[in-house]
Amino acid sequence: QVQLVESGGGLVQAGGSLKLSCAASGSSISSYIMGWFRQAPGKEREFVAAITRMAGTTEYADSVKGRFTISRDNARNMLYLQMNSLSPEDTAVYYCAATLKTGIRLTALGWYDSWGQGTQVSVSS
Repeated sequence: QVQLVESGGGLVQAGGSLKLSCAASGSSISSYIMGWFRQAPGKEREFVAAITRMAGTTEYADSVKGRFTISRDNARNMLYLQMNSLSPEDTAVYYCAATLKTGIRLTALGWYDSWGQGTQVSVSS
């Protein structure tokens, strides 16, 4: 099973940008569908973005479309999330996730098998 470690979170002003990284180990991510989820205080974990194995398909939550970009580097075993035009509503712990399953609904967190520990993103107004 793949192990995932997120990094790149921090405090940023509204309108700013951050790039999250997710380093995978224990297995090549080329076999995995990868995703980003987030959880704000007092709220359920929600889907942010996902990318298929060969990066042929990406999917985004409506709230981040046009602002966030998910990408992967299978050779480096890395997943990324570029976040632009950040707003206070984007404040949350961001989690990297992976699954070997096929034919899944990319947005559904229950399909993902492996999770990182999360990285905090805080956006000030």
